[in-house]
Amino acid sequence: MLDFAKLLAYPTSASDENLAMPSFHVYRSIQIDASPDKVFDAVADFGTWTTWSPWLSADPDAIVTVSDDPSSVGSVYSWQGELVGAGEMEHQRLELGRLIEDEIRIINPFRSKSKVTFELQPDDEGTKITWHMRGSLPWFMLWMVPKMEVFIGMDYERGLCMLKEWIETGQIQSETSVRGIESVGPLQMVGIRETCFISEIGSSMKTALEEVKQILTEHDLASDGELITVYHKIDFKAQRFHYTTGILLASSLANVPEGLSSWSIPAMQALVVEHVGSYKHLGNGWNAAIQFARYKKLKQSKIGTYEIYKNGPDQTSPDKLCTEICLPLK
Repeated sequence: MLDFAKLLAYPTSASDENLAMPSFHVYRSIQIDASPDKVFDAVADFGTWTTWSPWLSADPDAIVTVSDDPSSVGSVYSWQGELVGAGEMEHQRLELGRLIEDEIRIINPFRSKSKVTFELQPDDEGTKITWHMRGSLPWFMLWMVPKMEVFIGMDYERGLCMLKEWIETGQIQSETSVRGIESVGPLQMVGIRETCFISEIGSSMKTALEEVKQILTEHDLASDGELITVYHKIDFKAQRFHYTTGILLASSLANVPEGLSSWSIPAMQALVVEHVGSYKHLGNGWNAAIQFARYKKLKQSKIGTYEIYKNGPDQTSPDKLCTEICLPLK
């Protein structure tokens, strides 16, 4: 179920077990406008996990089994799917409104055990919930610890965001569908190239798009094409995006206005995933695309991944926002 699964599929030997095992600790927090007891009841009930799991959106056909009593010590949540692998989670300690301690046991594609904990603390706005994972790796995989902390952390952020929305509103504005390999292009766009922290991506893109439209207007050029963002590089360790955001053109420009840059692709094949819902949940769509590409062993082009916004928040409610996520292939 975890994104780093295939990276850890290495055998260990008896001699390995006698060496120090590098440990890892990943945690993320979010504030939820609800009482600690209400948040506890939601998380302790394994029956709710299919609603806000950050992994199942990539593999909706995965088989999930939950104990008849889903919210007691000894209750088990198990899963099996093409993309998420197989494993189970068991409640080991429950303290109403305060603490949930679980053990996660991954079965496929590799065997491992880790401790998962949810800590709940009341605050002025409701409840602060912190999701922890603690575990260890074979000694020769010490190099993987920083990567694990990043990827699991991103999964936890997506999951907590969905949990918050579900508890506060009763729904999650996010639906992901893998459309498969399709023909795309040719495409031409002009935009502004930027670098920002992942946490700043929303505000950074908004500012850049406003500037793009202003420059195009000043040069009497059309600015009513579909919006697009191309991701040139993502530095997960530094948590930084290198991207160009702008507008698709009906045809290429003879002269690109100063302050803008251009990007284009020929007709080619791409893995296409569609996400419908709030932009804050776009990570669900990207996670599905990346996991599907890995599972199918698709070879991606280095030309840049991109997302096209089929409508926009100015005329569309958040639950109806449609975004096409495309991974060009070699």
